[in-house]
Amino acid sequence: MQTTTLYVKEATSEGPIINLESILLSTDGVERAIIDVDDGEIKIDYSEDKLSPGQLVTLIEQYGLNVTK
Repeated sequence: MQTTTLYVKEATSEGPIINLESILLSTDGVERAIIDVDDGEIKIDYSEDKLSPGQLVTLIEQYGLNVTK
């Protein structure tokens, strides 16, 4: 299992956080996602056999959220 840290600008209010958690936790290979509501930091534990950090970024951006590392 790998862990990656991303920042999502919109992940500081309840609506986007609920959406983001739903997106990530329904994705095959994502084991856990922890979101810090203060700064939009997201720590994602995932299976490196199924996903890459780039795929996680693409997945999140498909839903109109802005990702930085």
